[in-house]
Amino acid sequence: MAGLFDKQADLYLDARPNYPSEWFSKLADLTDHHGLAWDAATGNGQAALAVAEHYERVIATGVSESQLKLATPHPRINYHHTPSSMTDDELVELIGGENSVDLITVAQGVHWFDLPRFYAVATRLLRKPGGIIAVWGYNDVLVTPEFDAIQYRFHATTLPFWSYPHIQNIFDSYEALPFPFESVGMGSEGKPLKGS
Repeated sequence: MAGLFDKQADLYLDARPNYPSEWFSKLADLTDHHGLAWDAATGNGQAALAVAEHYERVIATGVSESQLKLATPHPRINYHHTPSSMTDDELVELIGGENSVDLITVAQGVHWFDLPRFYAVATRLLRKPGGIIAVWGYNDVLVTPEFDAIQYRFHATTLPFWSYPHIQNIFDSYEALPFPFESVGMGSEGKPLKGS
């Protein structure tokens, strides 16, 4: 996935939606501690900024240096380029060490991941007990019936050309996404929480 959106990082920044602040308040309410959060696949940091309103420190990581350069600075956020060549041990150390993270977020990105590797790292990092992981995404934005039909045809036509094994998960609203973590009442494996 590294480099996929690098050429248009500035356009990507402008096109990405912001997520409702209530979502981040709900996530913060689920963790006992608010010391450290990790925003994986931060892109240009939209989710990291909202997470920083609830946590003392946010480590925001991504594979795209171009997007990270456009991230909005914030005193509670440390942005880090994490190339896929980084070892799991290096990543765990960079983020804060085992059993240190109160909240892990992945906004519109987990479908790009090597899931077994990511889940293994997340398991090592999450505070026990009490740490949570939240992944979410959006797929089709509904505009009008005419536009929606064109968008659906576009996705159906181009999907076979995506070379990432988990890309279908975003188009299926993460319904088939493996998710080996205990539910905290906001969706679980096979039963994602649907937004409005």
